[in-house]
Amino acid sequence: MSDIALIEAARDFNRFYTNFLGLLNKAYLDSPFTLTDARILFEIGSHDGISAAALVRDLHLDPAYLSRILKRFRAEGLIETSPDPADLRSQIINVTDRGRAQFEELGRRANAQIAARFDNLAIGEPQAVVSAMDTIRALLDPAAKPAPAIIRAHRAGDIGWIVQSQGRFYAEEYGWDLRFEALVAEVAGKFLANFDPAKEYCWIAERGGVNVGSVLVTNGGDGVAKLRLLYVDKSARGLGLGKLLVDECIRFCRQKGYRELRLWTNDMLETARVIYVKSGFRLVSAERHHMFGPEANGQNWLLTL
Repeated sequence: MSDIALIEAARDFNRFYTNFLGLLNKAYLDSPFTLTDARILFEIGSHDGISAAALVRDLHLDPAYLSRILKRFRAEGLIETSPDPADLRSQIINVTDRGRAQFEELGRRANAQIAARFDNLAIGEPQAVVSAMDTIRALLDPAAKPAPAIIRAHRAGDIGWIVQSQGRFYAEEYGWDLRFEALVAEVAGKFLANFDPAKEYCWIAERGGVNVGSVLVTNGGDGVAKLRLLYVDKSARGLGLGKLLVDECIRFCRQKGYRELRLWTNDMLETARVIYVKSGFRLVSAERHHMFGPEANGQNWLLTL
C-alpha cells in the first residue's frame, strides 16, 4: 500500500470513529455540553485541583477560549477556584459538588455508550477492539504507558481463551499440529469438569481488559500438584508475567500443603525453562517425542515444597 493510501485509510478511520462516538454532535452524549466542554470538565474532575495553565497545556486549547468556558462553568456552579499557593498569579480549579455530579453522569453515559456497542459484538471481539486501540496508542503516542497487568482468577470464557490462544500460538511458532490443541482442550476440560477450589486454581493475567497470560494448578494426588498450561501472549512479553504466574502457583501450593509441584514442558521453550530454574525447579527426566508433529524434547521438572 502506498503512502497516500495509508494516509487516506487513516483519515477514513478517523471519520468513522468520530461518527461512531458522536463527537461531531452539538450536544455530547445528549448532554448540555459540547465535546470540548465535556473534555475540560473531565480533566478538572479527574484532578485534585488543576490550574488553567495546565489545562491549556494538556488539552492544547487557546487560553482565551478556555477562559470563556471556565467563566461559564463558574456561573453555572460547576467549578470553584482558589489561589495557587505556589504561584499567587494563578488559580487552582476544582469541581463543586454539582460539577462532580455532572462529571460522574458524563462518565456513566460514556460507559453506557461503549457498553451498548460492545454488547452487539461476538464473544472476544470487545477484547480485540481494545487490543487494537492499545496498539494504535502505543505506536502513535510516545508518552503512552502500557496498561498495568493484573492477575485474577478465571471466569466464564477464560478456559476457552486458553485453548484458542495456545493452540494458535504453538501452531504459528513451532509448527505443532492440532494434536497439541486437543491436548490443551483435554487438560482445560478436565480442569473445569473436576474443579476443586480447595486444591486447584487458574490464574489469568489481564491488561487493559484483554487476557495476556494464564496458568493452572491441578491436583495430581498423593500431595503432588501439577503446573499446567503456562502461557504469556507475545504482546505482554518482557513484563515479568511468566515469573509472576509461576510464583503464584508456588505460593498457592505451599499454602494448600502440597509436598511437590511438577510440570512437563519442552526444551525449545527457553524463556519458560529459565523461569523454572530461577524458581527452584530441577529437571528430573527428558525424552524425545513426535506428539505434535515436529520432533521435540519433552522434559519433566520438579519443585520440592
